[in-house]
Amino acid sequence: MKIIHFADLHLGVETYGHIDPLTGLSSRLIDFLAAFDQMVDYALENRADMVLFCGDAYKNREPTQTQQREFAKRIQRLSSNDIPVFLLAGNHDLPNAVGRATAIEIFGTLNIKNVYISNRPDVYRIPTPSGVIQIVSLPWVRRSALLSKETTKNLNFSELNQKLEQKLADIIVTSVSKLDSALPAILAAHIWITGAQPSSERLMTIGQEYSLLLSNIANPAFDYIALGHIHKHQVLCQHPPVVYSGSLERLNFGEEAGDKGFYVVDIEPNTETSKWQATAKFHQVIGRRFLTIKVDIEPQDINPTLTVVKAISESDIKRAIVRLNINLPAELEGQLHDSDIRNALKEADYFTIAKDIQRPLRLRLGTSTAEEVTPTDALKGYLKLQKLTPKRIQTLLDYGERLIQEQLAEPEQ
Repeated sequence: MKIIHFADLHLGVETYGHIDPLTGLSSRLIDFLAAFDQMVDYALENRADMVLFCGDAYKNREPTQTQQREFAKRIQRLSSNDIPVFLLAGNHDLPNAVGRATAIEIFGTLNIKNVYISNRPDVYRIPTPSGVIQIVSLPWVRRSALLSKETTKNLNFSELNQKLEQKLADIIVTSVSKLDSALPAILAAHIWITGAQPSSERLMTIGQEYSLLLSNIANPAFDYIALGHIHKHQVLCQHPPVVYSGSLERLNFGEEAGDKGFYVVDIEPNTETSKWQATAKFHQVIGRRFLTIKVDIEPQDINPTLTVVKAISESDIKRAIVRLNINLPAELEGQLHDSDIRNALKEADYFTIAKDIQRPLRLRLGTSTAEEVTPTDALKGYLKLQKLTPKRIQTLLDYGERLIQEQLAEPEQ
């Protein structure tokens, strides 16, 4: 069997974008759909037996009609060509109130051929052109869906998470007991695994969330463990393969350096053990580049504008999303010609300019003195003076960092 594993599409992320004059759509929506198309094309051209999506189809719980239409178009291309598609609900797909539909639930309601939806933990047996495959699903679930008020009464946040994590681990064990050992089996989960290396999702997930240990999911009853939620593609374990496919397209500068794509999973019978054996290979897609250019202006620089323009010309900015960070002394700030700098950046698809002005020492944060600090460092210093718990400080820092990043992402006027 050949399985395509992808996750974290996040249609609707439009930061660092502009309106495309030909389509009227956000340029970033077009970027994400282009990456999606590369995956769909690969699945069709290589006759995949199934496409497995591990959660977060959209950025928001209530996607626009256009976003839903474009997502459905690509799912229909797969299903109409007899490629089964398994859609797992992620945390961004869940509604903000119990009883409301998830963002992907419409496919199940319409009973679309070859499309399978999982909004709750379950075991599925899915026919493919190469035979039946079993999928144990572990979508993102609310605490209230697994824990009653009676069982959580008087528990603090940490104790609540521990109880939830144990409940999820028990669900996996129970599901394993329902598997047919003669058939290949996959665990599909949208979950944070302890030890996984994140990229940008910290800014999209405010506060604390539950996680599972690698030992909870790396059960030998599974031939492959397909994961979503972490945007950096990575293999946590080889036997069996425990794999985050990562996001299909870069969301922000936190993902500037990493490649984006999906995994091609081949599952074959192992003649020596009479079991199944899975191998996974990362397939890169071509996406929008993010590029940070840092320029440090020395106090003796007689032409700081030329220094900045030279740094830009030495970088490949064509069609990239560029972040220009200029560090310079306060006395040279008036010598920077913004029009010349913006003109040098015109080949970029989108750019932001941030100036870090080095000013003399001054009073800040009560009675202490410090050099001009970044917004994040200033917030850290302020919170330390407020006599808050470390947990509370970290939560407020997460909120503050997201606000700071959103402010920096505002386009140049």
